[in-house]
Amino acid sequence: MLVYIVIISSLFFIGVIYSLYSILKLYDKKSKEYILDMDNIKLEHDKNLLSTQIEIQEQTFENISTEIHDNIGQKLSLIKLNLNTLSKNQHDADLDKINSSANLISTVICDLRHLSHSLASDDILSFGLIKAIEAEIAQLTKSAKYEITFKVSGEQVFLDHKKELILFRIVQEAINNILKHAEATRILIDVQFEKNAFIIQIQDNGKGYQLTENTQGAGLKNIQKRVGMVNGEIEMVTNSGTLINIKIPI
Repeated sequence: MLVYIVIISSLFFIGVIYSLYSILKLYDKKSKEYILDMDNIKLEHDKNLLSTQIEIQEQTFENISTEIHDNIGQKLSLIKLNLNTLSKNQHDADLDKINSSANLISTVICDLRHLSHSLASDDILSFGLIKAIEAEIAQLTKSAKYEITFKVSGEQVFLDHKKELILFRIVQEAINNILKHAEATRILIDVQFEKNAFIIQIQDNGKGYQLTENTQGAGLKNIQKRVGMVNGEIEMVTNSGTLINIKIPI
């Protein structure tokens, strides 16, 4: 009888231990699932937040573009018209000033028109990403400060509108960083269309900089965020000049 009680007690304790083990194992599994779900929710929230921020930024760009086109550009055109219709019975020095002012205003109108187009997303991608980059480079080339090389290889494909817009903004941001910080004289933009990927490399021969969390400015962080928006990968190498290498799945 005692042996029977011992066996029953042992089986009971074994059952209790097994139950506790099962409960702990289930708890551990549920905890991991909960943490994973929370990470996914946070990731999705961050993506949605970034998407909203980009949409707001694009709307701001559209508003600025409209303001430039409808107000500033028209006012400058009116000033130019007034200068051109002034009486020709002026001293040569005054006429030279008038002509110089008219020419300067023409240049400003042209620059503002380009700025307006570069801010308006519909104008940017009306002819596709490659043409938009070419137009940006053409404007930069006018300064005669940079030797710019633009290469495209592979069979070109058109990406969806949102993805092309994000990629164009990345190129704009990278070029802006070069103009502001690099002290470069040469810029290379290399676009490669591969079977399952779109690759873009932006390189300059500037002074480079230290790539640390504390030294990365808003420009680089914006580029990294936008690359994340299209599930891409980014690699930055800086020494004598800077290379930004971006790979996007297509």
